[in-house]
Amino acid sequence: MGNAVALSSETYLDHDQAAFMLDRMRDDHSELGSVTPQSNGWAFPLHYGMVSAVRENRRIRLRVLADDETRLAYVKMEVASHAAEILGSTGGIRWSGQDDVGTVPAFFREITVLSTERITPHLQRIRFAARDLGRYASGGLHIRLLLPPAGREPVWPTIGADGLLVWPGGEDSLTVRVYTIRAINVQTGVIDVDFVLHPGVVTPAAHFAETATPGQVIGMIGPGGGDVPEATNLLMLADDTGLPALSRILESLPQTSRATVFLEVDGETDRLPLERPNVTITWLYRAGCPAGTAGLLSAALRGLDPQTLPDDLYVWAGCEFGDFREIRRIVRKDWGLGKDRQLIVSYWRRGVGGEDRPAAED
Repeated sequence: MGNAVALSSETYLDHDQAAFMLDRMRDDHSELGSVTPQSNGWAFPLHYGMVSAVRENRRIRLRVLADDETRLAYVKMEVASHAAEILGSTGGIRWSGQDDVGTVPAFFREITVLSTERITPHLQRIRFAARDLGRYASGGLHIRLLLPPAGREPVWPTIGADGLLVWPGGEDSLTVRVYTIRAINVQTGVIDVDFVLHPGVVTPAAHFAETATPGQVIGMIGPGGGDVPEATNLLMLADDTGLPALSRILESLPQTSRATVFLEVDGETDRLPLERPNVTITWLYRAGCPAGTAGLLSAALRGLDPQTLPDDLYVWAGCEFGDFREIRRIVRKDWGLGKDRQLIVSYWRRGVGGEDRPAAED
């Protein structure tokens, strides 16, 4: 959260398990910072802002704070999601100043296909046009793409009174997938998104990527997820799915930063021109081995001597779940690297389809 908090909203929780829910939510976000004791309550950070809780007789008054409209909406959703999961309902949550109930959220945009291009055998780049993209240029590298059913006018999600999104159902149900903004130009209103294609595997997003035509309209909400690391020395690992995010991070690093990069792809034709000063790239080839089974990224990590690595090393990784789990184990258990010096994310899980978010993240 920025230095100055500009926006806030309040609600009451009237439930005998409300304190337990807040303890769970605090524990789930413990890596973000410490709890601040308050008179008859406490406050703690969330991913996109802060929440404070004060006991008032049998109820708990919650106040959420964030430094822009989108982040405030995300914090409300975090609180309401925990209530729905732990308490079984969000029925008591009614946010103050919630005047956008029933409208599409401020962080939603319709985006229109401008062009589509196969940039490698396994990567399709689609360029989209959209209005008012300023909020998508910072605050996270990732977006959720909303794919409407073929042949129907799209029906987009709206804001509920509890702050959660109300999704269309039945014949209007949307397919939702997380992708990386590969490039963005706020002035021209253009966003590039790279889609990974796995031959022989048909998924809704891959089908869209292979059949998209100029003028086709889908939806987008965001941004979110990790941002460009503020680090001088980086160790970065990615497979095809993490390649767009890694590419954007490399382009955004200051010239004073240095990066050692390991990239796993199928073969030489999947290489992209990522070379730049102070960046050392090693391409690892599966050579026909199914994606998510080669273990090349974790093997490359085990081949490094942690004693020779910089003291201020930051590790970033985006890959399949099995590699994610092994990379995290090496970095955390074997190397003893603190949570503030790593961002290790699973972008997909072999054998599991239909996910609308990364499988796991650190």
